[in-house]
Formats: sequence, C-alpha cells, structure tokens
Amino acid sequence: MIEIEKEELPYERVLFFSDAIVAIAITLLALELKIDIPEGQKINFADLIKPWHQYLAFILSFINISGFWNTHHQLFIYIKKMDERLKWCNMLWLFFIVILPFSTSVLSDHFNDKAAVFLYALNIFLISVCQNFLWDYSVLDSFVDNQTIDSEHQKRYRIMFNLDMLNGLVSIVVSFFAPVTAFVLLFFKIPLMLFVYFYIASIRRKQHGSELPR
Repeated sequence: MIEIEKEELPYERVLFFSDAIVAIAITLLALELKIDIPEGQKINFADLIKPWHQYLAFILSFINISGFWNTHHQLFIYIKKMDERLKWCNMLWLFFIVILPFSTSVLSDHFNDKAAVFLYALNIFLISVCQNFLWDYSVLDSFVDNQTIDSEHQKRYRIMFNLDMLNGLVSIVVSFFAPVTAFVLLFFKIPLMLFVYFYIASIRRKQHGSELPR
C-alpha cells in the first residue's frame, strides 16, 4: 500500500497573514476606550478616572494578545513545516484572537458580572488550547526542527502551555462565584509570560554561544 505524504504548505504566507490579523485585533482594543461626556460639558480629571474598569480590561487584553503573539512567533522559529490541519488550527487560534476585543468590551462594560468575566476567561482559555494544539501537533507530526530545539526543551514548552490552559480553566470556574477574583487570576499569567520570554531568550543565547567557533 502506497503511503501518501501530507501536503506541506508555504507557511510563510500564513505567518504574515497571522501577524496582520493580530495587529488588527490589538488595534481594535483601543477603539473601545472612550469617555462619555455630555455634549457641551467640559472634561475634568474625575471623568478621566471614571472608566478605570475599561483601562484595566484594555491593559489585560493588550498584554494577553501581545503575549500570545510572542509565543506564536517563538513557536514558528522551531516549526518549519505546515499542512492543512495545522493551517486550520492556526486559523481557529486567529478566530479567538479576533473575538478578544469583543469580550474585552463586554468585560469593561460589565466588570462585576459573572457572565462577562466568564466570557472573557473562556476566550482566553480557548486561545491557549489552540496554542497548545499547534505545538503538540507540530511535535507529533515532526514539523518541529529537532536540530534547533531538543526533546527536553520541547517538554518544557508543553508544561508552560498546560499551565497557561490551567490558568484559563481555573478563571472560568472561579468566575461563577467570584468574578473579580477570576479577573485577578488572569493577571497571574503575566509573570508566567515574562518567565517564558526570558527562559526562551536564555535558550537561544546558549544555542548561539555553542555555535560560535572556539
């Protein structure tokens, strides 16, 4: 029986498209920032502070989208091939990224409501699930260049992605009885993102150092 090889796609175009969509999504966040002032009334400092919940939702979403984009960028340093299934998983990841400005606007308008926090936490969780699948599928189907990252570091990536999903899942559960606490839990991923960034940077520095002639 003849084994049919999976069709590999020119994934550079997919990556350029992904970067463009993420840039649009992160721009849409700022369009939701507004201060409601009656016509003819002067603005004062109290008016600037009043929509503080909008600022918090914007900051969290900006950090989330930036973090997801950075992780996506890091993954495709090591992923060197792409097939149809991986492409559509990437499209699903982009879908949930694009939905985030909407869930952010709902959260900023209904900051203390369970349904609003649940929607936002679910959105974050689904992005992290797609992100995790992108990596797991690429590793299992040998789309990852093993010459640039060893199996130990691949496992550490998986652990970090699992922690990311766990953070979203816990926030979803907590949102049903303590929505503000769930919102705070979503901020806990910021230290994790910083750890991932510096950890991956250290790996690349070590790899670069080992390649230098002695």
